[in-house]
Amino acid sequence: MAESVGEQPIRTECVIVGAGPVGLFAVFELGLLGIKCEVVDSLAHPGGQCTELYPDKPIYDIPALPVCGAQELIDRLLQQIKPFHAGMHLGQEVTELRRRDDGRFELVTAAGTRFDAGAVIIAAGLGSFQPRRLMVPEAERFEGTQLHYRVKSAAEFHGQDVLVAGGGDSALDWTLELCGKARSLALVHRRAEFRAAPASVARMKELAAAGRLRHLEGTIQSLVEEGGRIAGAVIVGRDKATTELRCTRILACFGLHPKLGPVANWGLALEKKALAVDTEKFQTSEPGIFAIGDINAYPGKKKLILSGFHEAALAAFGVQHHLYPDKRQFLQYTTTSPIMRERLGVAPPD
Repeated sequence: MAESVGEQPIRTECVIVGAGPVGLFAVFELGLLGIKCEVVDSLAHPGGQCTELYPDKPIYDIPALPVCGAQELIDRLLQQIKPFHAGMHLGQEVTELRRRDDGRFELVTAAGTRFDAGAVIIAAGLGSFQPRRLMVPEAERFEGTQLHYRVKSAAEFHGQDVLVAGGGDSALDWTLELCGKARSLALVHRRAEFRAAPASVARMKELAAAGRLRHLEGTIQSLVEEGGRIAGAVIVGRDKATTELRCTRILACFGLHPKLGPVANWGLALEKKALAVDTEKFQTSEPGIFAIGDINAYPGKKKLILSGFHEAALAAFGVQHHLYPDKRQFLQYTTTSPIMRERLGVAPPD
């Protein structure tokens, strides 16, 4: 993975901001046109909403795939773009984007990586995803040590007194996964109804009835500290009664909320908190900057992965025209074009 060294930026034809399914497919479409690109994403792994919000959920509206898991879709896209060797810069939010005097673009990430790009495609989905945090005093001090918003390693919770908070699929999935592996386990949700799969809820209630975990209806009111560490949490029920639970790890699964983030400060025309684009090439109000997927807005917009793939294809041609305005554009087909097949690294047809 190439990174800029010191003051030397990474020079490329195009930077794609966002490594969700639409951003990844843009790598493919640019690659077919012989355009090299670098991909930047604030998340630590490619996939965007698919991997962050519903990796195991089935998707039924991808052409030619009757059913496809969200993570499976990302894995297939990553396999598809391998021939084009795009640089991946993950866990880095693009904080600055400006046009240089020579017409090219300078991008800077929060990690200090800099890019010198001829064009930019913004495929940032709904923006950068931030976890909904546990809003109790002193909670921030324990984030990443005893208070977690996602599981990086399940082993960290084994043998611990674990409190899971939330009522969605993630909360129930981890409750079931950690039952029997944690020293003690409790699930706290603010109401009786859950947003998770009914089968998961039913199984959780079976385990609770068998005494293998505790299920409480309420919210975390405060943390109990001993020696500068979390030793428990105070739960307040809907009847205002309080219960103190012992815990050494808290997994707060309150979901994620999107923030447009720095994109809102790049001087691009906005429409209902999205980037306004044309429907010819999905260019924003700034020539050379394109927006595809959920981040954009135009008449008739449908927030579907399918629509984003279409937008990626047209944006790629827009990028090509922006970079090489004097070059004639030809629509070539991967089934018959020797150039396309060479770029894909596949043998010519017999």
